[in-house]
Amino acid sequence: MDSAATKQENPPCIMVIFGAAGDLTKRKLIPALYNLKKSNLLSDNFAVIGVARAEFDTAEFRRRLRDDMDEFATEEIDSPSWDWLAERLYYLTGDFGDEETFARLKVELERIDQERQANGNYFFYLAAAPQYFAPVVQQLGTAGLTGEAENLWRRVVIEKPFGRDLESARKLNRDIKQVLNEGQIYRIDHYLGKETVQNILIFRFGNTIFEPVWNRRYIDCVQITAAEKVGVEQRGGYYDQAGALRDMVPNHLLQLVTLTAMEPPISFEADAVRDEQTKILHAIQRPSPEEAAKRVARGQYGAGVIDGEKVPAYRDEPNVARDSMTETFIALKLLIDNWRWADVPFYLRTGKHLAARDTEIAIQFKRPPFVPFRKTSIDRLTTNRLVMHIQPDEGISLRFGAKVPGSVMHIGSVDMNFDYEDYFGKTSSTGYERLLHDCMVGDATLFQRADQVEAGWAVVEPIQQAWSVMPPPNFPNYEAGSWGPKEADELLGCDNQKWEATHDITEKQRY
Repeated sequence: MDSAATKQENPPCIMVIFGAAGDLTKRKLIPALYNLKKSNLLSDNFAVIGVARAEFDTAEFRRRLRDDMDEFATEEIDSPSWDWLAERLYYLTGDFGDEETFARLKVELERIDQERQANGNYFFYLAAAPQYFAPVVQQLGTAGLTGEAENLWRRVVIEKPFGRDLESARKLNRDIKQVLNEGQIYRIDHYLGKETVQNILIFRFGNTIFEPVWNRRYIDCVQITAAEKVGVEQRGGYYDQAGALRDMVPNHLLQLVTLTAMEPPISFEADAVRDEQTKILHAIQRPSPEEAAKRVARGQYGAGVIDGEKVPAYRDEPNVARDSMTETFIALKLLIDNWRWADVPFYLRTGKHLAARDTEIAIQFKRPPFVPFRKTSIDRLTTNRLVMHIQPDEGISLRFGAKVPGSVMHIGSVDMNFDYEDYFGKTSSTGYERLLHDCMVGDATLFQRADQVEAGWAVVEPIQQAWSVMPPPNFPNYEAGSWGPKEADELLGCDNQKWEATHDITEKQRY
């Protein structure tokens, strides 16, 4: 997915992180910036200003992040590289709703800009709670920090969730567009920073052997799984208000659907790719709420055992209501109404405390005609399957049939496996490196546009409407450490399908 922009050197710039004392900063953003430095992808004229309510100074900010790196760095820390980054870290205490915070930020930006020669280029990363997205953008505009000039850019990176439903997403888009133009807005989805996700388009459109069969004539169904072994951990307060549907489907899972199903773009420029992704979102059927309810299964985990250890039920997690009806698992069936994908079901599932950690896209091909094998000992033919493994191990697997050696005709299934680490070596990554780099150079290909966000929420709107009038399920309805509720299996069973068996990739098992 290289574009002209990604080949440019990173320009001088200053990154401002709102929510710099939070988990995202220490777990992902700072380790990602460190990795970019190690790869010589940061300009010497680069700096970071952290903004948060926590009362400490720049020296304490640097010390805390250095301690955090011992836990969250993706490789052994190289002291010169960390020292280079650390001396470019600054901190400002302030409340996001206080105009004075932004007045002081403007003064600090001007001072550090002069010191680091950043040429007035700033990008603001909103690693804060969603209720602050619009107010922070409005305060930045009021402070005069969003205006651009011919050789000076200003950008804002917004984390998910971008709204809670279609109406709130539209309102948030309207609010921030009162201050920013679309080209300044980078709605981030960290799933798109993963190598295999980025490789989907190269795999499809850079290899002539796959694209001719990538359609309804040859493909029986598509299954996308995003399974997690972990529960909600310390995110109970957020998760109990969001749930699996809001947390995963309009962003992560639908991004994977669009990259899998889209038509070839005219180029890999940002809007050319995003135009085709948006067309897929608009082509997904919008069933009535009654029909949508039949295409969805939801669940909530109860107590169970994972890796030999007992884990509590969702309702016993910190900051979760004891009578919570929030789903921690969802499976759904989507249909795409276009020429390429008519009548090919896309099955999606995601959940917490499942049997394995595995995110993958499985392409199930149609069974070949049995005619040539009628007078052999073969009683059935297996189907071909192509699986793109996204995490934790990134790679691609292809299953096909081959004759078992011997005098009797038997067919066995064999796998061809491509693993990124085996071919290209291990890459230290948090998943944010490419996205931060692209923001600095102005490549928005991997970021969602306003119409994409709204189209994604429009896909889930019928489900939300159905759930608002349906009686709540009998939660909990699946045991932690299992593959979810039986209703998820029944969803596919109605189509004479079943979920592809997945394995814990940490054990290096493949299909």
